[in-house]
Amino acid sequence: MAEGTAILADVLGAALNELEEGIAVLDAESRVLWWNRSAESITGYLSADLLGRTLPSDAYEIDVHHHSALNHATLNQATLSVAEAQPQPGQLTAVQERPLLVHLHHRQGHSLPAMLRRKPLRDELGKRFGTLLRFHPVEEIDTLPHGVADEDGGHENRVEQSQADMEDRLDEAWREWSTNGVPFGLMWITIDQAALLRKTHGRDASEAMLGIVERTLLHGLRPTEILGRWGANEFLVVCHERTREMLDSHAHRIGSLARSADFRWWGDRVSLTVSIGVAQAEETDTLRCLLKRAQRAMEEGIHAGGNRVTFRKIMSAEDQKCSQL
Repeated sequence: MAEGTAILADVLGAALNELEEGIAVLDAESRVLWWNRSAESITGYLSADLLGRTLPSDAYEIDVHHHSALNHATLNQATLSVAEAQPQPGQLTAVQERPLLVHLHHRQGHSLPAMLRRKPLRDELGKRFGTLLRFHPVEEIDTLPHGVADEDGGHENRVEQSQADMEDRLDEAWREWSTNGVPFGLMWITIDQAALLRKTHGRDASEAMLGIVERTLLHGLRPTEILGRWGANEFLVVCHERTREMLDSHAHRIGSLARSADFRWWGDRVSLTVSIGVAQAEETDTLRCLLKRAQRAMEEGIHAGGNRVTFRKIMSAEDQKCSQL
């Protein structure tokens, strides 16, 4: 029995370490029982630094401007402590169990915005015996790791190879935006030379080029972003930049990075450029309209000569009509 319990614990631990979200399990006194690898990567704190210790009360600050509908005084007092029957000052109350935009304090001294979800853990009688914390960055600053992880446990961007899988991720991101206000935007990326290369060099050359561009893009994406193939020669990126300006700036960085892709075919280096259509979810949006705006922005860039980033917001009568469907 003891051996079986140990094996189950190992399996659960391995599963938690595979998650892209930061996961922390606290006991009733807010002592850390589990701190997964993503939590280590996001915060800089290793599990050895925190296991068995009380999670620091200054581990994060709630973004009160983002949560202006909540009571500011209560928010300013909140910490990551576990609230028992009668919450004490500095503890989370029931109203704060919804997703929160917070600023996590990194071990190196800077802070980073993240979405935090808190789930009380209860026994069969309903008594709380711990808390599950889930968090992930929604905007990364330049000093934090980007792109593919190294073997020491950094983040690895999620890549969806099939359009069906990518559609599932889009639906998931849309629900997070419409339900919890998690920022959501799209980059629709096409390689300007893809169609010509396929025509002149064949499918193998085109697929090899797409693979090189995909790996190049991954090194510039945020840890929480999702990259997927979209159509024959295109990619779609799900982004979580908080403003249009941030998303537009990020897309320009991605465009510059894509131009640096080192693609060679039979020894010859082939220069590549991309056209990127950018759209940020707005209050009156639908997912269908958001996708259509991103696609139209990309097409506008191609018609203007390619090698450019085009941002499109709701502005035309047709856009307005789409948003009302």
